[in-house]
Formats: sequence, structure tokens, C-alpha cells
Amino acid sequence: MEEVDKILIHALRHVGTELGVEVDSLKQFSSDLIVEAVVRCVRVIEPGLGGALPASLPPGMSARFRVGMSLAQACQDVGYKGEIGYQTFLYSNELEIRSLLMFLVEKLPRESAEASDQSTGKSAVLQRAVAAAIRAQLAAAWVPPSCRLPLHCETQSQGALHSFHVQPLTFPHCTEASDLQRLKDVKDYHRDVLPPVTAQTSSRASTAASILERHTAELSGAQEWDSEWKSQGLLSRLTPQEYRSRKLTRLRKRIEEQLRSAAAPSSERAFSFSRSTPELSELLQTFRGSAPFDRVLTKGTHFTHTRKFTFTQEEAAVTSPVLTGRQSEGDIQLRQQEELASLQEQFQQLCSDVDQLAADMKHVNVTNAQVLDELKQRQLGNAEEEEKLQVKKKTVDLLPDAENNLLKLQALVEGGAKRVVNLASQWEKRRAPLIDEYRRLKEICSNKDLESNRKLSEIKSLHEKICVSTEEAKKKEEMYKQLVTELESLPKDVSRSAYTQRILEIVGNIKKQKEEITKILSDTKELQKEINSLTGKLDRTFAVTDELVFKDAKKDESVRKSYKYLAALHENCNQLIRTIEDTGTILREIRDLEEQIETENGNKTVSNLERILDDYRAIRQENSALAAKVREG
Repeated sequence: MEEVDKILIHALRHVGTELGVEVDSLKQFSSDLIVEAVVRCVRVIEPGLGGALPASLPPGMSARFRVGMSLAQACQDVGYKGEIGYQTFLYSNELEIRSLLMFLVEKLPRESAEASDQSTGKSAVLQRAVAAAIRAQLAAAWVPPSCRLPLHCETQSQGALHSFHVQPLTFPHCTEASDLQRLKDVKDYHRDVLPPVTAQTSSRASTAASILERHTAELSGAQEWDSEWKSQGLLSRLTPQEYRSRKLTRLRKRIEEQLRSAAAPSSERAFSFSRSTPELSELLQTFRGSAPFDRVLTKGTHFTHTRKFTFTQEEAAVTSPVLTGRQSEGDIQLRQQEELASLQEQFQQLCSDVDQLAADMKHVNVTNAQVLDELKQRQLGNAEEEEKLQVKKKTVDLLPDAENNLLKLQALVEGGAKRVVNLASQWEKRRAPLIDEYRRLKEICSNKDLESNRKLSEIKSLHEKICVSTEEAKKKEEMYKQLVTELESLPKDVSRSAYTQRILEIVGNIKKQKEEITKILSDTKELQKEINSLTGKLDRTFAVTDELVFKDAKKDESVRKSYKYLAALHENCNQLIRTIEDTGTILREIRDLEEQIETENGNKTVSNLERILDDYRAIRQENSALAAKVREG
């Protein structure tokens, strides 16, 4: 039981029970320690049920009995089926406590079990402390600066707050290049030229925000690619590289089409923009700005540049004498206002003209489209009328020689019918093998589809298994690192051979016990077989003897007396055998009673009775004190 007690003590410590280093067995558990261990386990198993239970015994005896009853009820609610009551906690029994704690430890959730298996190294303790501090800060309510107390200034001070400013970062990454020289150049750039992450940002406050933004973008991109590959990539039945290249090709074609439509003339551009996607159209419109369609992506000629230059020179020559004249500043401002008003009027007139022209162009375009539709309809009608006219013309040409033409037409119809019959027979000859081939190919295609769907489902299941295995591998890798740190922190003077020798001795003792048990069982089986054979032999001998003596007893008086003695002997032997069996049963009962006596002696019955008497006296004293207070009141 020592190993079981060590396992239970280890689990109870990780649950939160305060156990001393010297405690290594359940015999050393006091009532307070038992109550604390049970309450900690119940709180982990059922937080709502264990939240109302105290972790220690109160000083009053009546309160202790109530706590013991509530603990027993809580253990029964959790699912414990053994005998339990207040005496289990107040007057502890080692066997009952061991069985109860074993049940509660096995009932602990898996997360707690994994936490109990984790190491207590420095890194694990630091990670738990950081996580606890973050949870505490997240749980605290935010308080406005004007309402903050000195207690809140440490965690919610304005000095620790910064705006979330993000800057682009460049991380070293592995490239798959067939050219070794290019790969070497990339590595040299990452090692010698690329600055560290902390030097790529303008301020230290934006470094953490930039790193979080970069990692979030990479994580979201990986998740989007994973979901897209599971939903569309697997159905395309392409490799990931082929699927990426095809998607990139489609995107490039789409951008090229949008750029061509943006560089097209105004009429074509208006038509192409009506068909293009709104997102890219808005993007090109932002690049275009407020310039009209005629000035976008156009290159001026030498003539236009010369004209603009001369016009600017003439305007400067005209305006220079005006500016150099001897006029007052008021006249200049008045003239500028007049010119501005005239220019505004011209601008409004031009805007109205442009709007009118745009409306006229829309009307003309609509009218042109209607005319084109009407023209197409009339052309189709003219074609139909021409076909009818040709048929009527040929009919009119055949009317003068109608009899001969009818005979010729009948001969043509009969020849056409014979040819149709011949073609039908030939088609039937070719149709049967083609239908068989079609059915065979259709069946093969359906089988391939079923096989591909099955393989696709297998691929999806394998992908899910790979994800699960990856997560398990990560958890095991973290656990391995923690165990390595714990191993490094353990004392090195302990010899492994001593533990190995102890394990081998335990295994050897178990083997010896198994051999002895097997030997005892085989001896018992042999004795039982021998007893059965002797009993059968005795019964058969008595039956034969009884039959022989009974035959002779009919003739001779002395033989009759021998028969009576034989029956009495058989009865005495049976009684003797029953007595021996009853003696063995009594001896077994005696041994069982002795074992029960030893068990009761180990249960500390006498000491428990003494404690019960002391508690009874304490309860009587409390009752008398309460009664005295009631009388005084």
C-alpha cells in the first residue's frame, strides 16, 4: 500500500492540499487533513457542489458533525457507492479513507490529471504565474482615470498605455530555391544586412503591436488556406502547388483585364466598367482621381505641349502690363472678383453643357441600342421571308410539268425511304456495340467516381488525424521539455540501479507469490480429485458389498447380523466425514474471525470509542452552556 499512498499524496498535492514533506502515508493523515483533501477533490470535480464546503473543521463539535454529514452527502452526490458518514471523517479508518481518496482521485477531470502529471520546474512555475497574473488583470474591471484609487494606479496607469501603431516587418524565412548561389545570397542578406525586429520600428511601443499584427496575419492566412484547401482544394484533385499556381494565374488574368479596361477609350471603358467587378473599379477610380476619362492613362503629343506653352506665354505677356500698370489695389481686387465671377459663370455653363451632353449621349446610346435591336429583328424577318420566297418560286417553276415532277418526287421519296431504312439497319448494327461500350464506360466512370470519393473521404480523415497527431505531438514535446527540466533539477546522487534493483525485487516477489498460489491451487485440485475418487470408490464398494451381503442375508441369520453391522459402519463413516468437514468449516471461520479481529484492532476501535466519548462529553457541555445562556436571556 505504500506505493498507492504515495500516488494519492502526489495527486492531492497537485489538487491544492497542503501536505508536509514528512507525510508519506495515509496513516499520518489527521481529521483536518482528510477533510481538506476531500474538499479540494470535490471542488475540482464539482465546483458548484464543493464551493459551499469548508476546507477545515470548525472548533465546535456540533458544527463538526454537520460538516461531516455534508461532506458525506457531497461524496455520495459525486457518485461514491461505499459506506460513508460523519464517522469516516471524524473517526478515520485507514481502509475507508484509502478507498474514498482513490475514488475521488480517479474521478478528477482529465485536465487536472494532466496538470498533476506536469513537472514543477522553474519554467512551468513561471508560466503558471504569468498566466495567473494575466487572468487576474483581465478579470479586473476597467475604471476611468478620474475614479481610480491608488490601488488601481499600478495596473491601470496611463503611462503603460500606448496606441496600437503597426509598422511592416521583415522576418528571415526559409526559401526553397534550386539555385544554390541564390539561396546563399538570401542567407547572407538575412545574416548581414537585415536589421533585427526591434530596429525595424520607429519606436519601442510599436514593436509588440507590429509583431502581434504580423503573427495574426500569418495565423489567419494559414487558417484560411487550410479551410479553402479542405473545402475546394481537395475537390479540385490537384496538388497544393498546382492549386496555388492556378489561383495565381486567374488573379493575374483578372488584374490584366481590369487594367486593359481602364486603359481603353472612353466608350469602351464605360462598357467595360459596367461589366467589371465593383471592388477593382473603385480601386482604379481612386487611382484616377477626379480627372475625366479622356485624361486618364493618355500621353500628350509634341503639338499639344507646344500649344500649351505658347498659350501660357501669351497669357503672361497680356497679364504682365496689367500687373505693372499704375492701378490701385482696390481696382485690382475688383477686377479679380469680376474675372472670378465670369469664370464661375463660364464654369457653371460648361458643367451644364457637359451634363446636357452626357444626358444626350445616354439618350443617343439608348436609341442606338434600340435601333440595332430593331435592325437585327428585321434582318431575321427578311431572311425568313427570303426562304419562303425561294420555296414558292421553286414550286411555281414545277407547276407546268406537274405529272412528271410528281413521279420524280415520288421516286425521290421512295429512294429516300429505302435509304433511310438501309441507314437504320446499319445504325442498329453499329448501335448495339456502341451502347454496350457506353454502358461499360459509364460503369467504369461511376466506379472511378466512387473510388475517388472514397479516397477523398480517406484523405480528409487522414488530414484530420494528422492535425490531431500534430497537436498531440506538440503537447508531448512540451511535456518532454518540462520533464527534461525536472530531470535536470533532480539530485544526481541518487543511483538508478537502486530503483532498478528494488523494482526487480518486487517483480521477483510477485513471481514467487504467483508460483506459490499456483502450487497451492494445483495441490487443492489434486486433493479434491483424490477425495472425489475415494468417495466414488467407497460408494461403489458399499453398493457391491451391500448387494452381495443382502443376497446371503435372506438365507443365513449370521449374515443378516453382518448386514446390519455393515449398514451401521457405513452410517458411522458418513457421520465421521461430515464431522471432519464441519471441523474444517469451523477452522476457516475461526481464521476469518481472527483476521477480522486484527482488522478491527488496526481500525483503532478503542481509541475511536474514547474519542467518541470525549466528543459526547464536549457536546453535553456545549448543550449545557447553551441552555444556561437561554435561561439567562
